[in-house]
Amino acid sequence: MASIPQPTSTTASVDTSPNGGKSYTSALASLTTLFFMWGFITCLNDILIPFLKVIFSLSYAQANLINLCFFGAYFLVSIPAGKLVARVGYKNGLLIGLVVAAIGCFLFYPAAGSRAYVLFLGALFILASGITVLQVAANPYVAILGKPSLASSRLTLTQAFNSLGVFIAPYIGSVLILSHLPELDNVAPETIDIGALQIPYLVFGGILLFVSIVLSRLKLPVIEHSSPEGYTVADMGRAWHRRHLVLGVLGIFAYVGAEVAIGSHIVNYLNLPDVMNMTPKEAGFMLMFYGLTAMIGRFLGAYLLGRFSPGRLLAINAVGAVLLILLSVSTTGEVAMWSLLAVGFMNSLMFSAIFTLAVAGLGSLTEEASGLLCTAIVGGALIPPLFGLIADYQSLRLAFILPALCYAYIGWYGLRGSRQKVAHNAGVVTA
Repeated sequence: MASIPQPTSTTASVDTSPNGGKSYTSALASLTTLFFMWGFITCLNDILIPFLKVIFSLSYAQANLINLCFFGAYFLVSIPAGKLVARVGYKNGLLIGLVVAAIGCFLFYPAAGSRAYVLFLGALFILASGITVLQVAANPYVAILGKPSLASSRLTLTQAFNSLGVFIAPYIGSVLILSHLPELDNVAPETIDIGALQIPYLVFGGILLFVSIVLSRLKLPVIEHSSPEGYTVADMGRAWHRRHLVLGVLGIFAYVGAEVAIGSHIVNYLNLPDVMNMTPKEAGFMLMFYGLTAMIGRFLGAYLLGRFSPGRLLAINAVGAVLLILLSVSTTGEVAMWSLLAVGFMNSLMFSAIFTLAVAGLGSLTEEASGLLCTAIVGGALIPPLFGLIADYQSLRLAFILPALCYAYIGWYGLRGSRQKVAHNAGVVTA
């Protein structure tokens, strides 16, 4: 099939390894930096939720509007972003994403100054729109930079540095943001310094702009797609005709929704008297272990995915997540805390495994498929508010059954749903 048009500014000869094959080390290193940055910024939502919940006296459902606005951007922006990346190329797509994300960070300054929750939600939506473009461009780019058989391993390795950002963010957020929350419950919200959000997000925005300038001066390789073996242009249809992709979209929806729902409520969960009765700042520090276990799992997963079936490893991790959640909600104290934090380890390779299983064999439809998959990140917008409603009307413990159901579906996808088939002219053809 015809290759996706790329602007000449991003076209460059790639480094060549001694054996004559292509080496993408510099490109992958650049992308790894971006994975770290958006992991860091996204994880700060887990700090924002308990902070703004106190500032604006919000219920769990109202506080989860943060997730609705942030991850809702993926639903609205991903498909247009996929078309944008297909038109302007991976590099320019990354640059656009960085600039838009920086603008979102800068808007935190007037939002905090006006002390208006709705402005925070707007700033988060713009920030998330930029990160959406970054995800749509970076995930498939990593997947196709090298041998197809190692795609899951490569993406998991770069995701490990995403988890490094997730690991560091709770500490930075706890020191800079949660430390401004009083330990007493009867303090008037209007007396709390909401300006604690202004300087950190100005700095984050400045870093994003700096990285965009550096990236603009780098030469990144252009990847030309070809049709999967045995398929012609007429056979391919559209990406959404592929069964394993559609089920993978549901898998991403379930995974992101479950991960965000858990991460967003760990601080409140550890604050429960029958769990650890921690202060918000103390619980924020413990949130680091949620990211740490994911980072360790992703480095390990990068090795395992190059040697074992991604589908089977995905199923094993999903079952492990379900068992850990059930253990946590049925116990108290440190057992309840550590078993929930250990779910981060089970999350470690899920996104990369689902993503690469879903785009396998799509050739020049990869950008369209990436847009569809990133749209499914809207699970992070829809599942947490439902989680919050269950917590408000039942209990926080019972609400964790919802992500457990999500992981159960992911386990099924790894074993059965990821098998490649294509629907064409009312028929089903094995890919």
